[in-house]
Amino acid sequence: KQARGHCIIICYLLSRIDLDELMKKDEPPFTFPKTLEEFEYAFNEYGQLRHIKTGEPFVFNAREDLHRWNQKRYEALGEIITQYVYELLEKKCNMTKETLPVDATEDEPTGFIYLSPDALSNPSKLLVLIQGSGVVRAGQWARRLIINQDLNSGTQIPFIERAMQEGYGVMVLNPNENYLEVEKSTKSPLPSPTETSDEPAEKRERKDDKEGKKKKEFYEKYRNPQRETETERIPIRENGSSEEHVLYVWDHFVSRAAAKNVFIMAHSYGGLSFVELMNQRESEVKNKVCAVALTDSAHNIWLQETTKSTQDWMQEHCRNWVSSPEPLDTTLEPMMPDCPRVSAGTERHELTSWMSFDSIFRFFSEFHAKEGEEAEETSNSVTTRSGSHKNRHQDL
Repeated sequence: KQARGHCIIICYLLSRIDLDELMKKDEPPFTFPKTLEEFEYAFNEYGQLRHIKTGEPFVFNAREDLHRWNQKRYEALGEIITQYVYELLEKKCNMTKETLPVDATEDEPTGFIYLSPDALSNPSKLLVLIQGSGVVRAGQWARRLIINQDLNSGTQIPFIERAMQEGYGVMVLNPNENYLEVEKSTKSPLPSPTETSDEPAEKRERKDDKEGKKKKEFYEKYRNPQRETETERIPIRENGSSEEHVLYVWDHFVSRAAAKNVFIMAHSYGGLSFVELMNQRESEVKNKVCAVALTDSAHNIWLQETTKSTQDWMQEHCRNWVSSPEPLDTTLEPMMPDCPRVSAGTERHELTSWMSFDSIFRFFSEFHAKEGEEAEETSNSVTTRSGSHKNRHQDL
């Protein structure tokens, strides 16, 4: 009887507990460390990110079943990595920032690029680096590789150092630095009649209900869900997109550089931005650019409506190292009549630049040597003609 009484009491107590409420989790605040040291991580001698105490690689799921919090923590670390790479560009590579737009006022949003000391004055060679789209900033190919693999594979540092050793000036573009993000004002004006949607009222209500339900389901997972700050973006003048940025840097820096031979390396969306530059400045690019190395480029000559002359020039001066299971530099079937495609020796998109490292510099060297031979032939031809005129004058 006593045992039965205990069971009745336990059952009664359990019936009073809200199991759904019990299963809810407390979502921690979105406050994270501001430095690598505070995160307790550091890069070791091999450029790998490791925990200071355990020596283990970075762990994304620091808190189980809190994906949004883990993602926010990862993004916070990513911002620290961005600043860390900027420091490497400045201290290790001796590069300097150039503000964009060049005539920016004090109260407008600005971006920047990085230049080597001789980027504008080097009379021989200039290397221009253009990254892909996303969260990466100047000096980075892929944040994921920097955090999970190493600095060599994820940053542009090895390319910059190799280029400087081989006598190039270097420009590092920053095509994803397109806006200033500011907190939205709490007071928002009511929409005017002209701003209201053209959708039928019933359809709009169903849509709102669906979105409201989705939000409700998310927030009901937590007892105290963290609400994110709403922000708005103010675009940087003439640099509001990757394509605008590349065009602006060409007009204000690359076209004014002293180098006779410009080499461009562009990854992923950077390839699309380069092709758009060709669409806008075709004759200038052909006169100044010697060779272009693309890695898993996102360009499309049909959608971007390139001219036949641009396609022919790309066939001769460009090469695209693409993700493929084939060995490095294996020639692949062309998909479009633009630049030759070869294997990057990896099936991972973000690794294509690093895996093609030596091949790209060999490709550039071959083109530079060819340009030198052509220049020498032209010079000899001019000298011969000049000597011929001189002898004829003496005969007379």
